[in-house]
Amino acid sequence: MNKKLVLETTAPFQGLAELVAYDEGLFEKEGLTIEWIDREKGVDKTPQLNITSHKDAPRFASHGKMLEQGKADLYNACEWGNYSRVEGTKVKSRQIGRRSIVTYAALVVRDDSPVQTAQQFANRQIGVPFYSGTHYLTLQMLEGFVPRDMIKLGRVPNGSNYRFKMLMDGTVDATTLTEPYITLAEKSGCRTVIAAFHHGTEVASERVDAETYSAFNRGVRQAVRRINADKGAYMHYFIDYYKDLDPEGMAKLKVSDLKESRLLLVDPAPIPDDERQRTFEWMKSWDLLETLDSDTGLVNEDVQQHGYQRAPGEEAGLPAS
Repeated sequence: MNKKLVLETTAPFQGLAELVAYDEGLFEKEGLTIEWIDREKGVDKTPQLNITSHKDAPRFASHGKMLEQGKADLYNACEWGNYSRVEGTKVKSRQIGRRSIVTYAALVVRDDSPVQTAQQFANRQIGVPFYSGTHYLTLQMLEGFVPRDMIKLGRVPNGSNYRFKMLMDGTVDATTLTEPYITLAEKSGCRTVIAAFHHGTEVASERVDAETYSAFNRGVRQAVRRINADKGAYMHYFIDYYKDLDPEGMAKLKVSDLKESRLLLVDPAPIPDDERQRTFEWMKSWDLLETLDSDTGLVNEDVQQHGYQRAPGEEAGLPAS
């Protein structure tokens, strides 16, 4: 195989295995040439707390933007947001399976906050990046503690580096963070009130066939094995990614500050039918899907069914030849 794939850029908290596979030549070994295209260029990073509903925010502010413009073949983002983006696609994009990293995220307040428990978030505005994973995760984490109509959200940008600064300067009283900003927030005296892992999925254009996706997944699986064999050797990715974006913040962190227990990688896999149905029903219950009446059409079933072919010997956990 000799195939080029254009990927939207990704951060370690959502795409560590892909970054490692790229850096260590694992995609090349599978006959893939990977190019990256910047999904963040031109994205508005100002807080817009007056926007309190996802319906008033764009689905393609960052994730999926380049694919919708025909400039990218593949991107990964949170599973919930990708259900919504596939619903609104203009280019027939479809999910093709779950990504390898299971993202850890947290709802955080400053040390002067009166909020100590999740139920105390009732009627307190929380800054979330609509259509990103921590938006949906906030709803799922809080609905067991707070009546749905008392969960109050306001729009802030994607990118934990931006939200952390807004938390610290008082623009927001509570927000969601991913690593390494959970660690930086805790080191700065902030308090994690509630946290959880969540899945993401891959979304592809019609140009990505099952053979290409199989090759992509073989590279990712090798990266997953390498990372899981020595997580400590790869934790630096979380700090390195933000060094130019936030040199002051990253100067306060050491790799040893990061908790390996927050890094969870598994082999990429199809979305289980029962989980897909439950997610669809949950999103409908929050009016997060507007036009779909069933979960059919959310996934390219052919690519998802045939896109996980393993190399000889790989089933036993052996390196692909």
